Amino acid sequence: MSKQVWKPGNMIYPLPAVMVSTADKEGNSNILTVAWTGTVCTNPPMAYISVRPERYSYHMIKESGEFVINLTTKRLARATDYCGVRSGKDVDKWSECRLTKGNASSLNYAPVIEESPVNIECKVASIQELGSHHMFLAEVTSVQVDEAYLDEKGRFDLNRTGLIAYSHGEYLDLGRKLGTFGYSVRKKAAAGTRRKSGGKTAGKRRKAGR
Repeated sequence: MSKQVWKPGNMIYPLPAVMVSTADKEGNSNILTVAWTGTVCTNPPMAYISVRPERYSYHMIKESGEFVINLTTKRLARATDYCGVRSGKDVDKWSECRLTKGNASSLNYAPVIEESPVNIECKVASIQELGSHHMFLAEVTSVQVDEAYLDEKGRFDLNRTGLIAYSHGEYLDLGRKLGTFGYSVRKKAAAGTRRKSGGKTAGKRRKAGR
């Protein structure tokens, strides 16, 4: 296998393409699309987003100390792209994308996007000025989920929402399921169990035939 050596760069793909909603203390709100986001800690629950300081939403997040990570789906793909290439200085993204502002359950300023199946409400804990991007490290204060995706046992089926990802300039759906967490270990154990179970069953059949 032949490989080329490139200069240092961020080639970690795929990434979640999320719409981040925020607002300043005067009530002006905006949506920006980011792919540089992720989980930081489970307990306490924490997440991050990295934003260029020149982005229109940057000062809103810094001023209010709040933002909402709204997960995106195939139905929201166009809005996701639009909110990433147009500036809130020039257009009302809520109106242009026909998105609905909803009330956050734990925040004072930032709204949620009602059309998103999952709204992750965040309060900024610290800002790391790293270079081209500043990282907002935040505590997750509440999560809202769309009841339409609850199964008969009341469990939230996130993978039924039609989530999308971003990879090297393209938006992609997640495709078919390849396995579940830990399946590489359980697969062998399950196969051994089936063989053992099958042997007992066959033995009983032979005995019964006599």
